[in-house]
Amino acid sequence: MLRGTEFELVIAESPVNFTGTARVATTINGSIPAPTLYWREGDTITIRVTNRLTQATSIHWHGILLPFRMDGVPGISFPGIAPGETFMYRFRVQQGGTYWYHSHSGMQEQTGMYGAIVIEPADGERIRANRDYVVQLSDWTDEDPMRVLAKLKVQSDVYNFNQPTVVDFLRDVSHEGMRAALDKRQMWNEMRMNPTDLADLSTYALTYLINGITPAGNWTALFRPGERVRLRFINGAANTFYDVRIPGLKLTVVQADGVDVEPVTVDEFRFGPGETYDVLVEPSQDAHTIFAQAMDRTGYARGTLASRPGLVAPVPALDPVQWLTMADMMGGMDHDSGMAADTQHGNHGASMDQGAAMHRGNAMSHGAHGTDSRAPASAAVHHASTEYGASTDMRVDMPRTNLDDPGVGLRDTGRRVLTLADLHTSGGPIDPRGPEREVELHLTGNMERYTWSFDGLEFGRSTPVRFRYGERLRVILHNDTMMTHPMHMHGMWSELESPDGRFQVRRHTIPVQSAQRISFLVTADALGRWAWHCHLSFHMDMGMFREVVVA
Repeated sequence: MLRGTEFELVIAESPVNFTGTARVATTINGSIPAPTLYWREGDTITIRVTNRLTQATSIHWHGILLPFRMDGVPGISFPGIAPGETFMYRFRVQQGGTYWYHSHSGMQEQTGMYGAIVIEPADGERIRANRDYVVQLSDWTDEDPMRVLAKLKVQSDVYNFNQPTVVDFLRDVSHEGMRAALDKRQMWNEMRMNPTDLADLSTYALTYLINGITPAGNWTALFRPGERVRLRFINGAANTFYDVRIPGLKLTVVQADGVDVEPVTVDEFRFGPGETYDVLVEPSQDAHTIFAQAMDRTGYARGTLASRPGLVAPVPALDPVQWLTMADMMGGMDHDSGMAADTQHGNHGASMDQGAAMHRGNAMSHGAHGTDSRAPASAAVHHASTEYGASTDMRVDMPRTNLDDPGVGLRDTGRRVLTLADLHTSGGPIDPRGPEREVELHLTGNMERYTWSFDGLEFGRSTPVRFRYGERLRVILHNDTMMTHPMHMHGMWSELESPDGRFQVRRHTIPVQSAQRISFLVTADALGRWAWHCHLSFHMDMGMFREVVVA
């Protein structure tokens, strides 16, 4: 860990061995994760970053409010840091909480270049705990990430070994009858989609890490009986949504994306790359397992809370794989009250005609337009003409707007799972104004081609999204794909609103589930050029990236 206002960071290659095979990682100061940086709100900090690689590099300060030229995105906010050069980041810290930093160049984040940031609030820590630990989750592949990407371009489900089988078909026949089972298979085949395609990569390509430690290595956090422990969970993975629980303990969520929330107690939470959650726990026995299973249920990261070194607790079995439902694929008719009933009850009984609705719709112009300053976002779906090309293989005409769905794999588990509807930022919104206008965009992709985009346009073919400096606006995102996307807008807070237009929670990274429509308010208070992208690394690299210009 490093504390103070002056920091020296050196980026270089370092040997690693997570799986029994020696590999080379991209590191900061020689470690994975990089050193945790401890700052204080109100301080001006200086960070000198020296590049000892043979290619350009960068560091992005994820979720940190700062001048755009300090944001660390090559081609957007600065040229990058050339080999042999030292770049000086300097800015005033304007917030407290748990954040992180990582490379925004090439595949360097995937090969080890990430670390945590802990910022002490200017008025002192409001969350009281006896122990305080960073728990940074990540994923590692022994393969060259460019080779992994090349495989995905050839066959997008090459790493998915949870394909529907004859056993699954026979089980459907037993539960639903032959006709229904055949209809279900025909429906998925006609849509050329896979109901188990929950993640691009699986344990067949990835090793899951906690603070750079494999499950076998068993990262351990010590406590004394009776203590309250704060765990600062950071998802620094390039590819993995994690479902986190500590069997036998309740998790009291007190902070989301670095911002205090009204405490909510749950058994489990899901978070994607870029998101952070701070939780309080009170250990009740000598050892508890920190269990973070991947969303596709092929593997897990694991650590231990222990009263003394060397103790372990049972590691739970992976949950069974759940299939995507038709409501996950095409939403539902009920825009106001939430998800269609078949999703709530985990049943697959949507008709083929409903499934076909994903691909229907009239092209309509959309984007910025006037809006009632206090009304919720319009429920009408506007598709851009660019969503009808080769870069788009799916469209949702009846998106669901609920925030109370824990997501596929976490429904009906018997555990209390955190949802976006549970989160309420303490103190309300940062800006009391209603929106002056709306900006509506669709998250789009083509699974067979493995392309990802906004409105069917990959970055490079798109134009910047323009915000007027000082304006308050509503952003609407429709997810027209079958995957959940953690969407990160640099430089400004995204204030999620409920379906009826009420302020919900302040975030820097918002997960948008398949066939879901979400809306959030933004105050365009940061002049400059900013990145806005999916934080699944390959999705960003393959085009789900836009530039936002505030002027």
